[in-house]
Amino acid sequence: MITALLILHICVTIALIGTVLIQRSEGGGLGIGSSQGMGAFMSGRGTANLLTRTTAVLAGLFMLLSLVLAILNRGSSTGAGHDILAQPPAPAPAAVTAPVQPAAPPAAPAPSKQ
Repeated sequence: MITALLILHICVTIALIGTVLIQRSEGGGLGIGSSQGMGAFMSGRGTANLLTRTTAVLAGLFMLLSLVLAILNRGSSTGAGHDILAQPPAPAPAAVTAPVQPAAPPAAPAPSKQ
């Protein structure tokens, strides 16, 4: 279930990024600086834009999915094993062995004098 929610969360994230990027910049946040003034900011005509509504819906889904995933993953950690700041466990000391001496090459037979 968490995997399906993560995939849905990624799809919503990509769609949200896309809808924000294709919107036309109107200069200034909240309509400030436009020739219409603040009277048109909350009018039905100003907020009925399809991209604006789509962005609001996707942002709401993004926040909802984030909260659901956080709640589902809240109890999944099992202590210090998931702490990224914890020191890794020290490796067990290896048994000390004596160094192996290489075998001496076989001696060549002495030449016999006949």
